[in-house]
Amino acid sequence: MLVATDLDRALGMDYYATETPGCGGVIRSSPEDFQVDEVYEDLRYEGGRYLILEVEKKNWDTHRLVREMSRQLRISQKRISWAGTKDKRAVTRQRISIMNLDESELKNVALPDLKIKVLGRTNRSVGLGDLLGNRFKITIRDLTCPEPESRLAGITEEIMRLKGVPNYFGVQRFGDTRPVTHKVGEALVRGDIEGAVFTYLALPFPGEPERTKEAREQLWQSRDVSSALKSFPGYLHHELAMLNFLIEHPRDYAHAFDVLSINLRRLFVHAYQSYLFNKILSKRLKAGLPLDRAVEGDVVCFSRGGQPDIDRLQPVTSDNLVAVNRLAERSRAFVTLPLIGFETDLAKGAEGEIENAILREQSVAPQDFRIESNPELGSRGTRRTALLRVAPTITCEGRSAKLDFFLPKGAYATVILREYTKSVTVIPKEAGGLETCN
Repeated sequence: MLVATDLDRALGMDYYATETPGCGGVIRSSPEDFQVDEVYEDLRYEGGRYLILEVEKKNWDTHRLVREMSRQLRISQKRISWAGTKDKRAVTRQRISIMNLDESELKNVALPDLKIKVLGRTNRSVGLGDLLGNRFKITIRDLTCPEPESRLAGITEEIMRLKGVPNYFGVQRFGDTRPVTHKVGEALVRGDIEGAVFTYLALPFPGEPERTKEAREQLWQSRDVSSALKSFPGYLHHELAMLNFLIEHPRDYAHAFDVLSINLRRLFVHAYQSYLFNKILSKRLKAGLPLDRAVEGDVVCFSRGGQPDIDRLQPVTSDNLVAVNRLAERSRAFVTLPLIGFETDLAKGAEGEIENAILREQSVAPQDFRIESNPELGSRGTRRTALLRVAPTITCEGRSAKLDFFLPKGAYATVILREYTKSVTVIPKEAGGLETCN
């Protein structure tokens, strides 16, 4: 069994699906090496109050782009909608909608590395429900393994045999440079609202610029909001907004998050749910339970339009197990795991034992996800498929490899890439010893 890197394990991703050693390499050596295109059904734009745009951007995260566009257009950010947040260090193409904006006003937008294409108008804003998924074209450079073409082909064969990879939440869910989002969410769930605020504002992380780390460390030690407002760099827009709020409303930690956009402030508890999901998925892998078919006690969802539909759920019993797995073989039923919230019903059987074990380890319960001091920060919970079905194609050119694959919305390309790169510890199947493998 292949055990993941320290960073992956810190985020709940304990194992790899494939046994073939990886090839190392460098991802995102340039934005052009990571290209993402949103995939939609054919939609007709026949007029309405929403202007629909396709934006092609390089080195822009979606939240910052929307903030800058709204500033240059002199409109509220609330008038701009999108389906999915995209990586920053990448070339990405996605759709956004802007309410009550004339096309001629776009001349006021002058931002670097941004191309805007007008698709039309409609009476409905762009939302997550419109998005089918994303097409990825990714280059991995500086591969370190011998005979990379053969090694990577072996990994692809394993993925195809397994019908996919574990549907982990990737590092972006927790923060690329500073993966603390789930720690903020954990503090909120535990009722430590002050701790959540200062974790977000002040917990330093090694990957940040030195100036940022120093400012955070000072606030972490002192809890002096006034001094932090003077020392925090101007590019920390969200943190400065929260500090200003705390100056005006001392110790009102529960509502300090309200200065953030609704999408951003909901990320915290969602990230902790994602961490718990990863932990549950890892424990299921360790237990040897399948991801591509159900066992008694599981909860499955069924397909709609060829994709898993989390709104169509069914508990698996001894009476329907055979029928459910017939559907699973035809990609019409899918094992799900919980994103735990205050309305979550846990599974039964072996999977239920795993879910309860993780909750005991974390000393949390579903009802804790109801944040009484600020209900908007809480979550009812939902479910997610255990297996990420994917069919990557890969071509090698010397010490570089190019991957091309489609993922449904909500899935993370990095959980595919980690199977190919691997810098791991190997637990031999027949022994308890450890050896390192790259």
